[in-house]
Amino acid sequence: MSIKIRKQDALNYHMQGQPGKIEVVPTKVLSSQLDLALAYSPGVAEPCKEIAANKEEVYKYTSKGNLVAVISNGTAVLGLGNIGPEASKPVMEGKGVLFKKFAGIDVFDIEIDEEDPDAFIKIVKSLEPTFGGVNLEDIKAPECFKIETSLREKMNIPIMHDDQHGTAIISSAALLNALELVGKKIDQIKIVVNGAGAAAVSCTKLYIALGAKKENIIMCDSKGVLNKQRTGLDEIKQQFVNDTPISTLQEAMKGADFFVGLSVADAITPEDLNNMASDPIVFALANPNPEIDYHLARKTRKDAILATGRSDHPNQVNNVLGFPYIFRGALDVRAREINEEMKLAAVHALADLTKEPVPDMVVKAYGTDKLQFGREYLIPKPLDPRLITTVSPAVAKAAMDSGMASQPITDWGAYHHELQKRIGIDQKLMSRIIDRAKQNPKRVVFSEATHHKILKAAQILKDEGIAEPILLGDPAEIKRLIEEHGLDLQDCKVIYPRQENEIVERYADVFYKKRQRKGLTRPDCVRLMRDRNYFGAMMVEFGDADALVSGLTKDYPKTILPSLQIIGTAEGVNRVAGMYIIINKRGTFFFADTTVNVDPNAQELAEIIQLTARGVKFFDIDPRIAVLSYSNFGSSKGDIPDKTREAVRLARTKNPELVVEGDIQANVALNTQLQQETFPFSTLAQEGANTLIFPNLAAGNIAYKLLMEIGGAEAIGPILLGMKKPVHVLQLGSSIREIVNMAAIAVVDAQLHEQNDHL
Repeated sequence: MSIKIRKQDALNYHMQGQPGKIEVVPTKVLSSQLDLALAYSPGVAEPCKEIAANKEEVYKYTSKGNLVAVISNGTAVLGLGNIGPEASKPVMEGKGVLFKKFAGIDVFDIEIDEEDPDAFIKIVKSLEPTFGGVNLEDIKAPECFKIETSLREKMNIPIMHDDQHGTAIISSAALLNALELVGKKIDQIKIVVNGAGAAAVSCTKLYIALGAKKENIIMCDSKGVLNKQRTGLDEIKQQFVNDTPISTLQEAMKGADFFVGLSVADAITPEDLNNMASDPIVFALANPNPEIDYHLARKTRKDAILATGRSDHPNQVNNVLGFPYIFRGALDVRAREINEEMKLAAVHALADLTKEPVPDMVVKAYGTDKLQFGREYLIPKPLDPRLITTVSPAVAKAAMDSGMASQPITDWGAYHHELQKRIGIDQKLMSRIIDRAKQNPKRVVFSEATHHKILKAAQILKDEGIAEPILLGDPAEIKRLIEEHGLDLQDCKVIYPRQENEIVERYADVFYKKRQRKGLTRPDCVRLMRDRNYFGAMMVEFGDADALVSGLTKDYPKTILPSLQIIGTAEGVNRVAGMYIIINKRGTFFFADTTVNVDPNAQELAEIIQLTARGVKFFDIDPRIAVLSYSNFGSSKGDIPDKTREAVRLARTKNPELVVEGDIQANVALNTQLQQETFPFSTLAQEGANTLIFPNLAAGNIAYKLLMEIGGAEAIGPILLGMKKPVHVLQLGSSIREIVNMAAIAVVDAQLHEQNDHL
């Protein structure tokens, strides 16, 4: 869908509140005179002396290692041309915002009032002590080539002119995937490049690095084909002179396999498109209007693969897919430059990521039913959270392999976790669970395999080696969905309970023995065993599967009932409970009971406390439990304060080592300063609570959903606590990512069941 931008809206966005889009925020506490003395004089002298003795210590004591300069002289700003350094500042601030949002990189934007390339080079070179890298931006050709080349030679930090290399890297990834789809080889295709500026030159060089033959490339500028008949060409354009008699773009288009436009709107016509080879690849990247209108091109050549620079069409060649993650990888190994090997690594990482199942959150963000590798999905979407953990490690490794890294990475797992933290999402907990699951994958049966989300999750689980999915459902329907969504699940076992008469009879015999005195007849048991939730639970009970995951399409109570009837609760457990993991910038918290027990009494609440404590320890975290109320340690009377206080007493009696407080209000439980001042006796006063037990289902359910919707928190769960064997129930409508997380938890739960230490 096209986004309409109104002039006043854009002006107001930049003007209202604090003008501009970026600010400097302290990263250390500055709340006392001591803090100020440490931050500045006299304390600051100590790191200064360390750096004076060893310049490399600047990375240890300052922000240099995560600080990039976005530098421009405003001579080639977007489609606006030479508008000057002041007018370029909104664009440079915007680039800084993208660096921060997508890769957690801090930026100072620097606009330089200098058009002489030698003087510009001298100014930028003098800034090297301040920055870990330099992103050159919106500098006109041909000066930009000299500036970047010279700075790369003179400086020992990564330098990249994104206008050149960003488009080249992203379009190269798209080209590789397009060629795969049409069955053509890059060294055999005829390429037409329209435009001979910075981006066009860099794109062409990278295509050659990928295997394109220089003799198969025809480059055009505003005067036509760069051929040997042309005179007065600068040294940049002379690199791409082709020995051909043709002189016009229209002639060049005849028989072309691939057209890339980095020029002006409407440069090519439907006739030009019709003159191209079969299955033509057309990247019309002029902004805001491409070299040929997208809809006109689609109407003209239905066999064409199209890409533009616009977000309202498929296959947007967007530089934000590259520069944040390329710099992230380069900074993290302290690369001395961004070389060809690092750029090519980014190309292949982007191309490969496109072929993996797309997270449901990305699909939803783009308002479509599905995204899968194909003619309208050649490269990842900018909001794909996997980019940072795919592209940056590839770039970092290429820097190491090519001898550019000053500080190589040794622990790639830790680096993966660090990258996720960079973008504000602490995934260490789930990363640990997934890593543990991969060590010993278990058989996870999915009772709702005729849903495309389950199949996409199964693909990820299989590809990543997290679990061995077992799919329950009609094989014909599952096959149809697999083909429709471009999945590869040939190795996954598919079982259709309605066709498994022998197994159903065997399962029904066991179920009948369990329920014959609880209202069920033998025929009832046979009928229920053909229900996939009952069948899946019985598979776990029989040992035919290690864990069950269900609930995507059914209400929670209906989903857990079969498992409770067949598998039951763990020894010593009278009732199950539901727990959510809530992750936000403050950290990781555990909420219970959020899904099962409507209004537990004190004894039942005490059992929920015990179950939740065990559940938190499952994630290698020591629980610090607050049993919540509207009262603080008896400050108010009522049924809820009385119930929560009694539950805490009972829980402590059973487990004296448990860190648990209540009755206590939610804000007090989390605010250590307030507790230390007002309730210093609280066992939560030093570190605060990380586990919150709610007095009833309504309170817990409302709390986690509000945090998800307006608090910006991520929720993992619900995790079912207290079952005899691993059964985990999805939230109705869970995303693919949530399904994968739950399956990973189920695998680790199954691993621990073997050791009798489970959820």
